[in-house]
Amino acid sequence: MALNLFSRKRRSSGDRESGPAVGAPVAAEHAYEPAPAEPPQHDPLKRLWQQERFGLILKQAEKWRTHPGGDAVLQAAANLLEERMALVPDGTVSLPTTLSDEPGTPETDLSVDSFLIAVTPVTNAQFQRFVDSEAYDELELWPKDIWPHLIEFHDQTGTPGPRYWRGGRHDHRLANHPVVGLSWFEARAYALWCGLRLPTEAEWQMAASWHIRSSANIYRRFPWGDAMDRDRCNLWISGIGETVPVDAYPQGAAPNNVLQLVGNTWEWNSSDFEVTDADGRPVLGEMPMKGLRGGAFDTYFENQATSTFRTGLIALARSHNVGFRCAMDLKDATWLHG
Repeated sequence: MALNLFSRKRRSSGDRESGPAVGAPVAAEHAYEPAPAEPPQHDPLKRLWQQERFGLILKQAEKWRTHPGGDAVLQAAANLLEERMALVPDGTVSLPTTLSDEPGTPETDLSVDSFLIAVTPVTNAQFQRFVDSEAYDELELWPKDIWPHLIEFHDQTGTPGPRYWRGGRHDHRLANHPVVGLSWFEARAYALWCGLRLPTEAEWQMAASWHIRSSANIYRRFPWGDAMDRDRCNLWISGIGETVPVDAYPQGAAPNNVLQLVGNTWEWNSSDFEVTDADGRPVLGEMPMKGLRGGAFDTYFENQATSTFRTGLIALARSHNVGFRCAMDLKDATWLHG
């Protein structure tokens, strides 16, 4: 049940502020074209399907088997997740423990179990369904100590939603672009809402470096190999200067066809960002920081857009170049278990 503990000013999609947003991403300087609203389905299972909460549908499988058409929806949800999630085999990663990831810096070696990761980052169109469901008022999706901050998670018009939206709606021309302008807490809440989760930092690096357990013992600097190639990713050197659709740059995919692990947007992961300086002193922010990986369309330095570079951001930050993708435990992938 949605609980409104804090007052929040709501506006309709027709009540929008004029003028571009400061630091807003692509198309903000042009006339905003809000995405059309989609009437919600009345049937609860059809509504979950409409919202693309496929992971949640599978987690609630026993509940829906007796629902009219439930078995067909369960199978379809599994089929779609099979298309949208890719298996990352188990392997090992080495996380630099200092701000620098230069050769010879201290590292922590970690084993990573097999898991599934989304082929693409979450798009504006996908996050729109989260906003339309009034998930910002579903307190069970948010840590209790964050409840007072929910009132701050609004768009340019004061409506709940990512920072650069207007009237609670994304610009439909950016429907297939990665959603940006949202905090770590919003990314986490969306993943939970879908029945999924955020990848850990080690899992993200495993997906990007492909250091799987095999006799080849390959460790990739970039998802596609060891050399930077501006034609395989969207970074500053690519000359685009804004986000691109999440299915762009297929030539830059990892071996399991996961796209844009490098470039387009930085990606939140579930891990705390904990590093030291060269003298071993902890690097602390003004509040807890969460890990970011991968670089973005405006990342200038090549060494910041690799499979191993670590950085972080305060969890409440809502940056123009930070998005996220979801992950899934292997045990929840019913299509892999026959």
